[in-house]
Amino acid sequence: MREIIFDTETTGLDNRVDRIIEIGGIELFNHFPTGNTIHIYISPGDQKVHPDALAVHGITDEFLKDKPSFAAVAQRIIDFFGDARWIAHNATFDMGFINAEFARLELPPILPDRVLDTLSMARRKHPMGPNSLDALCRRYGIDNAHRTKHGALLDSELLADVYIEMIGGRQAALGLGNAASNLAGQEILVEEINTGTLERPRPLASRLSETEQQAHDALIAKLGAKGVWGKYDLAN
Repeated sequence: MREIIFDTETTGLDNRVDRIIEIGGIELFNHFPTGNTIHIYISPGDQKVHPDALAVHGITDEFLKDKPSFAAVAQRIIDFFGDARWIAHNATFDMGFINAEFARLELPPILPDRVLDTLSMARRKHPMGPNSLDALCRRYGIDNAHRTKHGALLDSELLADVYIEMIGGRQAALGLGNAASNLAGQEILVEEINTGTLERPRPLASRLSETEQQAHDALIAKLGAKGVWGKYDLAN
């Protein structure tokens, strides 16, 4: 499975008028980095960098003067992502800008079923938060001391480490990749899973001790014929 962990920096917060000025991405295959990356600075045309945005990423109008337009790099971005899943932290923000840029070029949008938001994922996993990228780096022991400003490629690299930890770490990611391969040729009916009719090939062995089983049997005997236990076939 191919995934791209990516991030964007923009001139501001409103994708109707503000523009993408940087995009960075890291390719994962079966949840492991391949070493393939994308990193592009982009001219926003006449749109100026808002002072609040400048304070976050430090990318100036002067720096962007000689950079290519989004139109000039759009195909390079599309080719890099290909059919991969798009993964971002607060993906609603990034995908709003990506699709706004695509719409200006009359290109089709990236649909939600191709996008994974690691912020939503983190909120489900850690409901008490905080779940910013910096907070998640601290939670998982990922060194982000060099992150003094936001940067699309740096943030993508950090997020890739965070994402791998959130799915269980590198060993678990390897297991997930192997499991996906092992399941490829198996025919498992969704109806069986959903209705609970999928059975184990061998029942699990009881973990009750002999003393616990005797105490349980004595309790059932004490309840008598009217006890709820009598409604079940305990032999199965």
